Amino acid sequence: MKRHLINLNFFVLQVDKNAELAAKWKYCALSQEKLKRPIVACELGRLYNKDAIIEYLLDKSAERPNSEVVAHIRNIKDVKELNLTDNPAWEGERHNIKGDCYEDMHCSMFICPVVGLEMNGKHKFLFLQTCGCVFSERALREIKTEICHKCGDPFQEDNLVMLNGTKEEVEKLQKAMEERRAKAKTAKEMNMHPDHTE
Repeated sequence: MKRHLINLNFFVLQVDKNAELAAKWKYCALSQEKLKRPIVACELGRLYNKDAIIEYLLDKSAERPNSEVVAHIRNIKDVKELNLTDNPAWEGERHNIKGDCYEDMHCSMFICPVVGLEMNGKHKFLFLQTCGCVFSERALREIKTEICHKCGDPFQEDNLVMLNGTKEEVEKLQKAMEERRAKAKTAKEMNMHPDHTE
C-alpha cells in the first residue's frame, strides 16, 4: 500500500511539472493569457504577447500580478519579435470546444524549422537576437553554421538566447544582459563626452 502511495505522489508531481512546463510555452509570462502572434521574447528568454508588453510599457504603475517577470524590460527594444515556424499538426483550440476531447499538452503551435521538433518544453529552443528566428538546440548543434537556417542573416554565438531556460541558464542570461547594458551605457557616455586631450 505504501509503495502505491509513493508512486501516486510521484505521478502527481510529474503531472504538475509537465503542466508547469507546458504553461511556459503556451502562455504569456506577463498576462498569463494564451500566446498569440505577435509573440516576443526578452533577453532572459521569457515568452510574451507583444500587446501585453506594450500595455506594460505604456503604464508601468498599473497593478499587475506578474510585474516582477518584466522588471528588466525598459522599452520595446528590450524584447525581440519572434519569427516562429507553424506546426502543421497543430489543430488549435477549435477541435476541443466541448471539452470532450483529450488535449495533448505536448502538441505545440510551433516547431523547429530545421529538425521539426515541437516547441513544447520537451526540447530546448533558442532565438537569435539579430533576426528573431527560433530553432531547437539540436538543430544548431547538428548543423554548425553562423548563418540563420531560416532567413540567412549572419549571427554569432552570443546572439543566441535560450527560451524558458533552467534557473542556471536564466542567471547566465541575466549576467550577459547586465554586461551588455553596462557596455552600451559606457559607449553612450563616451560618445556624449569625447575626450579632447589629444
